[in-house]
Amino acid sequence: MKYNLIIADDHKMFIDGLTSILKDAPEFSITLTAKNGAQVAKYLEINGTDNLHLLITDLTMPEMDGIELNKIVKERYTGLKTLVVSMHIDGSMIDQLIRNNVDGYVPKNAEKEELLTAIRTIVKGEKYFSTEIKQAYTEAMFANKKQEEVSLTDREIEVLRLIAEENTTQEIADTLFLSKHTIESYRKNLISKLQVKNLAGLTKHAIKMGLLDS
Repeated sequence: MKYNLIIADDHKMFIDGLTSILKDAPEFSITLTAKNGAQVAKYLEINGTDNLHLLITDLTMPEMDGIELNKIVKERYTGLKTLVVSMHIDGSMIDQLIRNNVDGYVPKNAEKEELLTAIRTIVKGEKYFSTEIKQAYTEAMFANKKQEEVSLTDREIEVLRLIAEENTTQEIADTLFLSKHTIESYRKNLISKLQVKNLAGLTKHAIKMGLLDS
């Protein structure tokens, strides 16, 4: 059987490298190469996925990145498999991709054999994640779990949200009808409780907790 692939990457060198690797695997044929996710999304919209089997995509690309592209493919074209090949090994990115049903993830510096194994495994209907990807994912999940175990009071959450919204200590004190000194104590406690170094760390944590979504 012949499998038709799409490759999306904004580095021509990677596309050329992958094309030459796939020359040694006659069962694969490249239908389209694209510089970003937007080009792929447009192509799929016009042509559908009837004769397509696998999308190989980078993560960081202009216009539409690999995370967004994978999400679109998995929502609209459920028959098309997706493999991410990226230099970024970031636990939270991996988590996002897994939540959106990505079929595999291999680092860009993977050996040619591993890349072919990943592609062959996925087109047969199984998932494929490199060892270092699995490790990064496990570590990120463990770190998240540890963070979730830190419980904040309603007032601490309120202070954290106001800090993240870039209010000054005085402004927070006025909003919550508390003294400036009390707000400073809250801030110090939050920094130590959440094990961050500074206000930027607190803001990051607030975003992670979804406090700034509303």
